[in-house]
Amino acid sequence: MSLNMKKIKLFISDVDGVWTDGTFYKGTDGMEFKRFTVLDGVGTAMARAADLKIALISGRYSEATEHRAKELKIEDVYNGSLNKIPAYEELKEKYNLDDSEIAYIGDDLIDIPIMEKVAVPIAVENAIQAVKDIAIYTTKVSGGKGAFREAVAWIIEEKGESEIVLQRMKDRIKNS
Repeated sequence: MSLNMKKIKLFISDVDGVWTDGTFYKGTDGMEFKRFTVLDGVGTAMARAADLKIALISGRYSEATEHRAKELKIEDVYNGSLNKIPAYEELKEKYNLDDSEIAYIGDDLIDIPIMEKVAVPIAVENAIQAVKDIAIYTTKVSGGKGAFREAVAWIIEEKGESEIVLQRMKDRIKNS
């Protein structure tokens, strides 16, 4: 791969369709429920062990997304904006990064504008074809089934950091 994966410092993710299967349950009282997998939570720990910053940009506002992000200590959460470019530009400025230092994972049309900018566009297995066509990697699992974790593991592997991240994870588990 001619791309310098070692430059990747920020991994931005869509939420619905990546962290979830895109389904949500809404009660008559307005209460909303989403199903998240612990696998993606472990993916955030892996990303931290690899010194990879994480941000979420969701096109649809959801309190469930905010609660999950807070639980996982994800500070950069943009929740409820169909146009994801302003959030993307804000993250670039905040961390003083350029497109070549960013990866993004998505599944649908609203993800395409960012995917066309980043160095490492990633699609989930059940993404629409237009997203898969842009992606340089497509996960083997669908959104909601650990696709975020798989993508994190792939980035770490491509950076040549699998062994060091595994050791850091073991050390953190031992010391917890």
